[in-house]
Amino acid sequence: MSDKTDVWQGTLALMVLRTLETMGPQHGYGLARRIEQTSGDLLALNYGTLYPALLKLEQEGYIKSKWGASENNRKAKFYELTKAGQRQVRKAAADWEQTTEILARFLAPARQG
Repeated sequence: MSDKTDVWQGTLALMVLRTLETMGPQHGYGLARRIEQTSGDLLALNYGTLYPALLKLEQEGYIKSKWGASENNRKAKFYELTKAGQRQVRKAAADWEQTTEILARFLAPARQG
């Protein structure tokens, strides 16, 4: 049994967008590895989940792709953030910050009153 956690539903798009924002264009395998590394290797990223998420983000106009050569000179599709993606990463990050603040209120020890 693995010690790694599955990626929470709804967070993968934000992780992809944020990784592209900070790292620049990446191919799918590089994105997956970077997300896992950023999590301290606590997340297990299912590649069958990543590629549909990339396709959805591309269809929504948040990322664009083009073919290129990977580090080991293999053909790979590289993804990069669009202007709409830059706006979306800021909005999604703000939404998640608000969500975690709300959840923190439920998880905090009850105050005696």
